[in-house]
Amino acid sequence: MARSSRLVIKLASGVQEPERVSQAFSVASTALASGIEVSLWLTGEASWFALPGKAEEFLLAHAAPLHEMLQTILTAGTITLCSQCAIRRNIADGDQITGIRIAGAATFVEEITQDATQALVY
Repeated sequence: MARSSRLVIKLASGVQEPERVSQAFSVASTALASGIEVSLWLTGEASWFALPGKAEEFLLAHAAPLHEMLQTILTAGTITLCSQCAIRRNIADGDQITGIRIAGAATFVEEITQDATQALVY
């Protein structure tokens, strides 16, 4: 079985499901540290983490700080804010953390259908 060289993670959960949020960011960070290319998609309630200061507000006992993992992923991988999710939350392009792009379903489908890609949804 061939190993994936790219991991696309879609996170739809927000602060109401802290363990799910932390797991998605932890898996993304760990994959990057393992040399795997990572693309993290913030959708649904996770969209709020694309805004400055929101990751710093997130706390979960015995978990790595979310804002540190977000910065790691942003530095070494790609973070995308779902375009429809942003619009539903009145998040305008330019409101998000510098480096986080806004894109839609077509871009997501393009990413997850590339060879050697594994997609996960949290």
